Formats: sequence, C-alpha cells, structure tokens
Amino acid sequence: MLFQIFVDVCLPILILIGLGWGLDRLFDFDLKTLVKLNLYLFVPAFILVRLSTSNLAGVIGLKVVAFTVSVILSIGAISWVVCAVRRIPPDERYAMKLSTMIYNCGNWGIPLMTLAFSELGPVVQVFVLATMNLTGFSLGIFLANAGSSERKGWFLPILKQPSPYAILIALILRALDNPLENVIFVWTPLSYLADGLVAFALLTLGVQLAKTRPPAPRGTLGITLFIRLIGGPLVATGLTWLFGFQGEIAAILIVGAAAPTAVNTALLAHEFKADHRFAAAAVLYSTLFAAVIVTGLLAMLRAGWVPWATG
Repeated sequence: MLFQIFVDVCLPILILIGLGWGLDRLFDFDLKTLVKLNLYLFVPAFILVRLSTSNLAGVIGLKVVAFTVSVILSIGAISWVVCAVRRIPPDERYAMKLSTMIYNCGNWGIPLMTLAFSELGPVVQVFVLATMNLTGFSLGIFLANAGSSERKGWFLPILKQPSPYAILIALILRALDNPLENVIFVWTPLSYLADGLVAFALLTLGVQLAKTRPPAPRGTLGITLFIRLIGGPLVATGLTWLFGFQGEIAAILIVGAAAPTAVNTALLAHEFKADHRFAAAAVLYSTLFAAVIVTGLLAMLRAGWVPWATG
C-alpha cells in the first residue's frame, strides 16, 4: 500500500516539483509572474469550473462542510497556543498558521480518495475541496497578509483577489443549472485553465524552492509538520465522532485531514511577501511525509482501531 500510494499520488507531484526546480536552474524564471498567473488566472478558473459542475446539495454535504470548517478552526487554535507558548516571531507565526490550517484537498486529496475509497471518496472530497477553496482565499489571504512585511490593510487584499468572486459566481451558476457550459467560446478556455492548474502550480512551487533553499524540518517547521500531519487526523477523529459520522465516510474524513500543506499557501505567502521560504518548505516536506502517514492511517482504520470509522 505504501508503494502504491507513493507511485500513484506522491511521485507525480514530486516529479512536477522537480521539473520546476530543474527548469529554473536552467532558465531562471520570473517567480513573481508565475505566482500572479496562478493566483489571478489558473486558480479562479479551477474554482469556477469545479464548483459550478459539482453536486453541492444534500444534508450530508452541509455536515461535511461544517466538519471541514471545524477541523480548520481547531488546528488554528492549536497553532495559536503553540505560537503563544513558544513566543514565535510574527512572520513565522502567520506562516505556521497558514501551513497548518490550509491543506491540500485538490491535487493530493482527490487522487488519494479515488485510490483508497473509489466509490464514496471522491464524492465526499468535493465538499471538502469547496470549503477549503473558500477558506484558503479568505482566511488564507488574511493570514498571509497579516504576516507580511508590507501589510496592505486587513480586508482589501481579500477583495482584490479574484478567487472569492469565482466561488460566488460558481455557486450562482450551480443554482441556475450552469448555463455557462453552453457558451462554448467561454467555457472551453475556462476548462483548459482549470485542467492546467495542478501542473502549473506544482511547477511554480519547484521554481520557488529553487530560488529559496528550504530550511531543515526542525524547530518551528518541525512542529508545523507535526500539527498538520499528526494533529490533523487526530482532530478529525474526534470531530467525526462528535458530528456522528460512521463507517466509510468517517474514515474518508480522517484520512483527508492528514493531507499535506496546500500548494496555494506558498503562492499566497510569496504574493503578500510573508515568510514564503517557510511556507514552501512546509509544502515540500509535508508532501514527502504524507504518504507514510496516510498509509499508517489506512492500516489502522482497516484494522478497526477507530470503532466508528472503517477504511
């Protein structure tokens, strides 16, 4: 199982990051331009296309949304306590919160759920992804800007980002049975951009890592990785019981909470001049370590270690 998850999920991600790293060594790309293409073009198109064509109806979906928000806030509270106790400097403090709270539900979570829970996994993960997109481009922007050396007000940066508007438009289109799909000359370019996000974002991360040597995974960064990869599923285990999730759905939500730090956190940290070196390192190391954590979680769940969750 470890080898299968690594080859099917982790290795493609690492290859694209490696390609970005290698190409930057050869051509010295303009990172600022790549980040802006991600945040102002590829990400909004991805959100609009995926949300407007996904089934977001049903009571179970609303419970999954509430569960995901609860996980994010719980992890944020844990990170806040750790930062206060250790008196972590402001730039690292916000980078740490960003890296622990916003996790990779898309290009990591969707393939993982398809592999581990082929029937129900991708369906549940759509609700998690929708929630994380909204949180990442509201709370995530807030945290990245708060940790910036050039803070641009509290809410203005969120209003200037296109992704929150893409979420709103996508939900309106969904309510109207998405008439935009019939406008081929608009929908086709949007679909092309949405399909290209994962590869472009990972290549950009590789370029970012090539330009900033990542610190060793110890100290504050090591604690961040522990909270994200160990604290996430532990919090999710308790919340699945609290929300009354049973069986495979509970297992899906627990495994999903062990996802690595989202690639978008590194992009946001760079865009808002926060500690992007820390954020990029959190993405890289958490992606490397997540395969081992997820494999162990699946084995525990299938062995019945969590009575209300079966993998």
